Amino acid sequence: MATRRQCKWCGVPSLVPLGAQSLRCPTCCQVTTLQTNYNGYRPPGVNGNVNLMPRPDSNRPYRPGPVNGGVYQVQPQPYPPPAYGRKRAVLCGITYKGSQQSLNGSINDVVIMRKLLVEKFGFPSSAILMLTEEEDYKYIPTKKNIRAALRWLVQGSRPGDSLVFHYSGHGSQVRDLDGDEVDGYDESILPVDYQTEGRILDDELNETIVRPLPKGATLHSIIDTCFSGTLLDLPNVCRIKRQGNYRWEDHCIPHAAYKGTSGGLAISISACDDHQNSGDTTAFGPATGALTYSFVQTLRQEPRLTYGRLLISMHNRIRAARDAIGLNSNAPHLSQEPQLSSSFKFEIHSKPFTI
Repeated sequence: MATRRQCKWCGVPSLVPLGAQSLRCPTCCQVTTLQTNYNGYRPPGVNGNVNLMPRPDSNRPYRPGPVNGGVYQVQPQPYPPPAYGRKRAVLCGITYKGSQQSLNGSINDVVIMRKLLVEKFGFPSSAILMLTEEEDYKYIPTKKNIRAALRWLVQGSRPGDSLVFHYSGHGSQVRDLDGDEVDGYDESILPVDYQTEGRILDDELNETIVRPLPKGATLHSIIDTCFSGTLLDLPNVCRIKRQGNYRWEDHCIPHAAYKGTSGGLAISISACDDHQNSGDTTAFGPATGALTYSFVQTLRQEPRLTYGRLLISMHNRIRAARDAIGLNSNAPHLSQEPQLSSSFKFEIHSKPFTI
């Protein structure tokens, strides 16, 4: 007799003999200790921590709204795509449809980012997980789903892996309660259900996708939201001037929790500094986030970039759009300055950019 049990690391099910005490997953090679002394039926996914929730009805657009005391009524998807391969990505675009704070460019952002990753950097389509409210995509960007997707992104990662997290949506700041922020504020992202389920703080993002990153693996985070300069809580923040001069700031706080990786390289490219707002704009054409558009266009049009050249070019594109606002009444004020932070300091004008 055998029973189907789920790997707690990547969520992939396997058949194991009744009474088995552990499972070595054939997909991620991690070991899961099996609990056998429970009463009653336990559905697949209860012990896994990458259980994503699809939209309730694929024939109707999802309309965010709490029912039954704020609980979102969706049926669990048994398993997300397995975390495998040398390249994988999570792309999250939230428009907050129907709210007064709705955004116009978030869906376009994840679409053009996916196209860039597949066409230019060779990411397999099956290794890209997209979360949006649109009916064309399976997963809704609820807090639970975003958390699960981020765990999926890093689980089973190994040397040589290239991981990408792209977020386009609203961000916010709240007072730091654990003393690990230089400016006294935590940054956060806002899931589609944040009004009932709450925001996701930078502390959690760091703990989930930065600290587990093993030696030889690389994570790039492209964060297109307000107050995003240190959204991954990385210990080194790069301050660059228009002429290309730069310096690294140390954001480590004595006696605070460790914010680095497990040996891997984590790099965050964010839309603006922690005190700035970012733009959802039509200055570039169709509605997009200013950071995402300038990032994608720079990588498509300028081969063999360094990180320094990428930052300068993105600055120039956003500045040019800002200068053109007087000619385009639909373009908002773009005061943002893209930021770079990293788990390790490096020479930005000599290190080639690659994903």
